[in-house]
Amino acid sequence: MQTTLSELARQLPRAAEAERILRTCVHCGFCNATCPTYQLLVDELDGPRGRIYLIKQVLEGNAVTRKTQQHLDRCLSCRNCETTCPSGVDYHNLLDIGRALVDARVPRPLAQRLVREGLRRVIANAALFKGLIGSGQVLRPWLPSPLQARLPRTPPAPIPRPSRQHARHVLLLEGCVQPGLSPNTNAATASVLDRLGISVIPAPQAGCCGAVDYHLDAQAAGLDRARRNIDAWWPGIAQGAEAIVQTASGCGAFIKDYGHLLGSDPAYAEKAARVSALARDLVEVLRDEPLGTLGVRSDLRLAFHCPCTLQHAQKLGGAVEGVLTELGFNLSAVPDSHLCCGSAGTYSLTQPELSRQLRDNKLNALESGHPQVIVTANIGCQAHLDSAGRTPVRHWIELVAEALPEPEAAP
Repeated sequence: MQTTLSELARQLPRAAEAERILRTCVHCGFCNATCPTYQLLVDELDGPRGRIYLIKQVLEGNAVTRKTQQHLDRCLSCRNCETTCPSGVDYHNLLDIGRALVDARVPRPLAQRLVREGLRRVIANAALFKGLIGSGQVLRPWLPSPLQARLPRTPPAPIPRPSRQHARHVLLLEGCVQPGLSPNTNAATASVLDRLGISVIPAPQAGCCGAVDYHLDAQAAGLDRARRNIDAWWPGIAQGAEAIVQTASGCGAFIKDYGHLLGSDPAYAEKAARVSALARDLVEVLRDEPLGTLGVRSDLRLAFHCPCTLQHAQKLGGAVEGVLTELGFNLSAVPDSHLCCGSAGTYSLTQPELSRQLRDNKLNALESGHPQVIVTANIGCQAHLDSAGRTPVRHWIELVAEALPEPEAAP
């Protein structure tokens, strides 16, 4: 795509990157065929090709309007288009550049600013978020139905964390919303890894991965969180941690991008690249281990929802299904498994109508094989799908942990 950046755009820190990405697009339109918002709205400007043109116009010095911002806001950042694109357009990075430029020029209405600021302050603060969830559980009978639906269902019995120490060890991102919404996920991960001879080393100073800030008009704040996490993990890396494990694929996709996003930071570029190289989704760790030694037993029929951040961002589509099948679980087929569920971080709160339509379409597909439980690999997808109150939705590692045989008693 022929592009001529304006003089102002050429001064942007990522100008060369934006121009390079724009020039790779050949305007073929294959991306629209798999774009969730284009399928719902059938509007060229609500598909990747149209959004690329909007960003191109902004970078070339054309007027920026609230309408431009609205079309970019409606993008889920699911990256389905990147999987489809025959030219390898790095769409998500171009979108980040475009959104930052548009948001700097188009002030948002007060109500939007308050919502986005509130989400950033609450979601990224694990202790505050967990406290609010606990209060919500107590007050559930008196809360409006939409709020009740967003609270987790009655949780299963807590899974104790193992205390044994092994020679092999990994770091684990605890996450910001997961401890409140699905507290068993990380405990189940530690339990399964323990059976495989791998210890989880805590890094309590590590907090939110930074994606919430970065995708809510606060890219600098998101990168600051990334730097703090790098500092928190660095001692564990120095002590020989094999990996930095994420049980939420959305966090994993962002952490794997630290090296790129901080590549021009002289103080952090090298460390960020190292962290990104060590970042592993949980399934990447397990698939390389002797899973037969776990002795998992289960006759549950599951449907697996593969999050966009797992299949399109991390290119791990089919990996969890492979592990679950090897462990003996019965997986039902899921039509249109490439499509987004509509969670997309905070999208379900900033674009509730579109998000709800996508959620219901996804649940119809997931339930078509009559599973007993739906499992997924991202807390945002898990909470969003479960909010419909239909088939229970859980993290896949919890089902694995619950199917482990009782450990042998020490002699």
